Amino acid sequence: MNLVINTGEYLFRLGNISPRSVLADVQYIYGSEATQSSLDTPVDFEVSLNQAALLRRFIRPQVTFSTDQQTPFKPMPKSQAYPVLEWGMNWCIAAYDFNRFIVHAAVLEKNGKAVMFPAAPGSGKSTLTAFLSQNGWNLFSDEMTIIDFKTNLANPMYRPVSLKNESIDLVKNWFPDSVFSNTALNTQKGDVALFKAIDWDTFSKLQKTEIVGVIFPKYDANIEQTTIYTMNQIQGFEQLATNAFNYNITGLSGFETVSEVIKSSKQFEIHYNDVADVNDFLIEEII
Repeated sequence: MNLVINTGEYLFRLGNISPRSVLADVQYIYGSEATQSSLDTPVDFEVSLNQAALLRRFIRPQVTFSTDQQTPFKPMPKSQAYPVLEWGMNWCIAAYDFNRFIVHAAVLEKNGKAVMFPAAPGSGKSTLTAFLSQNGWNLFSDEMTIIDFKTNLANPMYRPVSLKNESIDLVKNWFPDSVFSNTALNTQKGDVALFKAIDWDTFSKLQKTEIVGVIFPKYDANIEQTTIYTMNQIQGFEQLATNAFNYNITGLSGFETVSEVIKSSKQFEIHYNDVADVNDFLIEEII
């Protein structure tokens, strides 16, 4: 028997997982959607975490993520095992799913409308995502927007929000009764903790949704007030395509998807220092 994670869109079977403490983290974050399953249960991906040779288990121990006999990452410290598993799951989706359009972007839904947030590291995207998810928005995804080619609808995916550095304590102070993983220190992305932003009962009621806004957020602690920049469709197209994982691979389907999403949505770049300002703007101008 193995543990299988149901993310709504994909099933991940956890093969050999070492250290075994990662399984406790998985069940804590995913709850009933991390279930025991027989080996003949069909899944989308089989993934493993393996510790290095015996000597390395005692001297600066490391773990390696693998799937389908591939090891896409270099070995990471054992203390970072759970974030490594989540990063590996992201890699599987980006590397193997060419049937949908996949963008490095958060996406949230409110009143039957979805808003995407493509952003580079350091933009405050995940902090903003966490805030919105607990203030009337439903989390579809923190890391990846999955878009159907024919309908151009965004798909909900049951995954946690990946918080980093100062954002961890900030979100814990905002929502002290919420579920967080242990914090992995000094990863390649800084300190990392996973935040459970939606429960399965709520998630299971979500439907594929039209994207009505594409927002490019940029957090800046030094500005005095939030500034909104309206983007034209050419700018929106370029930025959205740049943030896509598989735009260069999906050819005409990818081009048409970006075109249709841009035509049917509003695009803005937002420079902000207060997440509540962004929420107010979205409700007034997008939703």
